[in-house]
Formats: sequence, C-alpha cells, structure tokens
Amino acid sequence: MKEASGELSMTAIAVVAIAAIGVVFTTLIWPSIKANITRSTNCSQIISCKPASDGAKSQECIYLDEDDKEQTVMCPVKD
Repeated sequence: MKEASGELSMTAIAVVAIAAIGVVFTTLIWPSIKANITRSTNCSQIISCKPASDGAKSQECIYLDEDDKEQTVMCPVKD
C-alpha cells in the first residue's frame, strides 16, 4: 500500500508540473509567438512603406486588413 501511495504522489506531482508548464507557455511565450506570426504576415502583405531613416532597422508600412482598411505595421528594412 505504501508503494501505491508513493506512485500516486508522483503522478500528482507530474500532473501539477505539466499544468504549470502549460500555464507559463500560454501566458508568457505564446502571445509573443503569435504577435511575431501576425507581424510577419502583415509585413508580407504591405502595399507601401515610408522611407526608413539611416541606420534604422524597421520602417512604418501600410497593408490592407481583411476588411480592405489600411493599417500600419512596423516591418524590417529590406536591403
């Protein structure tokens, strides 16, 4: 009986650890991954960009959203 309760305790610890990892992923990591995917998608659909200043790594660009409304997004400067 003692061994069975020890296995149950380890199972409970494993379940709690997996749940904690899931919470950390969904609250801290996934939002930044989703934002990068969205920005990359929007930058691939740009229709025009403002000129970038010298040495700038990003520039303001305009794209059309799903409702054909103009939106702005910061995209990397293309060489």
